[in-house]
Amino acid sequence: MPKKILIIDDDPVIVKYLQAVFSDNGYATCTATSSMEGLDVVRRERPDLITLDLQMPGEWGPRFYRKLRKDKELKDTPVIVVSGIDGDHAIKDAIAFVKKPFDPEKLVGIVKNTIG
Repeated sequence: MPKKILIIDDDPVIVKYLQAVFSDNGYATCTATSSMEGLDVVRRERPDLITLDLQMPGEWGPRFYRKLRKDKELKDTPVIVVSGIDGDHAIKDAIAFVKKPFDPEKLVGIVKNTIG
């Protein structure tokens, strides 16, 4: 069973790109375009890792992150922030903060170090 990565981003171009990068490296992917949808997908899919955009319509990434951390079953899921905004915006224990535009090899390296 390949490890599964949940991509949370409202930009369909980024989502497709990340899906391709992760699939090429042997990971399964699932996606969400908002933090609300993200929580549903995390509960349903139980991903091994989450990439999280911060700036999204509706609810920003940090709110999703706080809700995730309050859930006993999900709170240990590692999160990599992939965002165009500088700074971590209150996501202190994210595994990494990757600024858009990002180097796909660097991102895959972080994922491999985190979940294998």
